[in-house]
Amino acid sequence: MTAQRVVIVGGGHGGFQMAANLRLDGFPGEILLVGDEPGLPYQRPPLSKAYLNHGDGARLHFRPPAFFEKNKISLMAHTRVTRIDPDGKLIATGNGMEIAYDHLVLATGSRNARPPIANLELDNVLSLRNLADAADLRDRLPAASHVLVVGGGFIGMEFAAVAAASSVNVTVIEGASRLMSRAVSDTMSLRFLKNHEEQGTVVRLGQYVSGLIDDGAGGVAGARLADGSEIAGDMVLIATGVVPNSELAAEAGLAVSDGVDVDNLLLTSNPDISALGDCCNFPDPLSGRRVRLESVQAATDHARTISKRLTGQPAPYSAVPWFWSDQGDLKLQIAGLGSGADEQVVIEPEKGGLVVLSFNGDRLVSVETVDSASPHMAARKLFASRHPVARSGLAAFNYNLVDYARAV
Repeated sequence: MTAQRVVIVGGGHGGFQMAANLRLDGFPGEILLVGDEPGLPYQRPPLSKAYLNHGDGARLHFRPPAFFEKNKISLMAHTRVTRIDPDGKLIATGNGMEIAYDHLVLATGSRNARPPIANLELDNVLSLRNLADAADLRDRLPAASHVLVVGGGFIGMEFAAVAAASSVNVTVIEGASRLMSRAVSDTMSLRFLKNHEEQGTVVRLGQYVSGLIDDGAGGVAGARLADGSEIAGDMVLIATGVVPNSELAAEAGLAVSDGVDVDNLLLTSNPDISALGDCCNFPDPLSGRRVRLESVQAATDHARTISKRLTGQPAPYSAVPWFWSDQGDLKLQIAGLGSGADEQVVIEPEKGGLVVLSFNGDRLVSVETVDSASPHMAARKLFASRHPVARSGLAAFNYNLVDYARAV
């Protein structure tokens, strides 16, 4: 172990886990966590769900101040890093400081994509990425009569569920032909579409917003679609995906494609710099394809891999990707990566539950579940074993993942 000072840029989930894991793995040197938001590191997944109901930001904190003091983790909050000098092994901040590092970890995350929609600057046109955004949404929601959600991905649909439960009229406008199309199968999209519609949400699929309508006083009055039709609404959430924060890395000369390029140890093209979480792309251990995952679990697993390497216990990243989304009374869980799948098998193992098994050829590549915890955990166990799961083998067990996992 040669690094005596590890500097982590980014105070989100991955940044916090990086610092915590270093101490857990026995790293004796200095740890500095630099984040651009004020306050303590906090959990982001509840921002589009539970926080909108309870509104208590302190409940989101990973740990109290005493944890950082006890573990000698220095926090530099509300500080923007503006430049990396790889040759001098320095970072520069917006307030003119220069900070030296022995090893640098980029946990810069991602930011909301800004779609080509006119009048995004109108009042009551909001986004959701951080605690300040969520607090603003929560404050404004009670006064809204009709909320328009532009984007039918996880964040948009999680917020739509909360708004609908608050007795607000909600319309979701999604350009793709189905909900959450980048993440789930057709069958799962249909299940969630039905559930949202049963809660009163109107979903407009295959529709793009060309511009927002000004109410004449600088506020939003609705959305104009690409086909010329209009939908009235006095509050708009823009939830059209994210882009990785990889500009610092690119300006420093690191290899960047869809995010910062890292190897299977999460090391960048510079031996003194690692990257993790939303901002990086890495070789998926199951498929070998390079992927970038927008997932707090991936960030956590990345942090573990880097920490082990920095404390003399290097092992290639091998975690099973898994994701979840709570939308109203439905809990979606996904294990594996379903992109590239060419066939699905659908089963309903429990009342109200749903399991979708996706195959690439004869090989199981992902399992999506709704309110079916046992099949989800069985899928994670099977994927973690690294032994390919053949469709023919599952068929012998009537595609019951729990029974199959017990037998192998």
